[in-house]
Amino acid sequence: MAPDPWFSTYDSTCQIAQEIAEKIQQRNQYERKGEKAPKLTVTIRALLQNLKEKIALLKDLLLRAVSTHQITQLEGDRRQNLLDDLVTRERLLLASFKNEGAEPDLIRSSLMSEEAKRGAPNPWLFEEPEETRGLGFDEIRQQQQKIIQEQDAGLDALSSIISRQKQMGQEIGNELDEQNEIIDDLANLVENTDEKLRNETRRVNMVDRKSASCDWVLFSHPSWSAVAQSWLTVTSTS
Repeated sequence: MAPDPWFSTYDSTCQIAQEIAEKIQQRNQYERKGEKAPKLTVTIRALLQNLKEKIALLKDLLLRAVSTHQITQLEGDRRQNLLDDLVTRERLLLASFKNEGAEPDLIRSSLMSEEAKRGAPNPWLFEEPEETRGLGFDEIRQQQQKIIQEQDAGLDALSSIISRQKQMGQEIGNELDEQNEIIDDLANLVENTDEKLRNETRRVNMVDRKSASCDWVLFSHPSWSAVAQSWLTVTSTS
């Protein structure tokens, strides 16, 4: 299995930091003796620039690994801690180079332990969880991809449920609109029917009034009154 490029870069960066600490110590020894070491100063400056570029590369590699889900979040956090430690060491080395900070031997002792010098396991593996313990980088990436796929499946299911609920809401809204239209039609129909009933009631009342008026005119006329009286007489005699 090919080595992880991030850790390869990290190891080489640590070696550069260690070399800087050693050369700063050598320069300081020359200065204590009253001697100048211009070549060492130039070399240290070049190494500091190289260290800065390596740290920038580590930041870029970590960002891409996290954004493309090549590593787990826990793995990303641990790498970030290592990177933060390197940035702190860079500042200490720069301060020591300018004779503003701690002595290089103290810095060098913090850069890499004896176990790291002998090629001990990377400190990133400290407190490795059971889920990833003993797994290689490719296996961890496959495990992470499986987790992402399961999360995607869950999100798809949730999206499907939300879509169905949205569709149901639209259907309910359409049905309510139809019911409102039916209610409006019924209200208009009832209003029209009431108007027709009122008109018919007025018409019947007018007919009744006209009929009563005609009866009064008829029986109040003298000729019709005599006829009516004769008819009543005949009726009573018989």
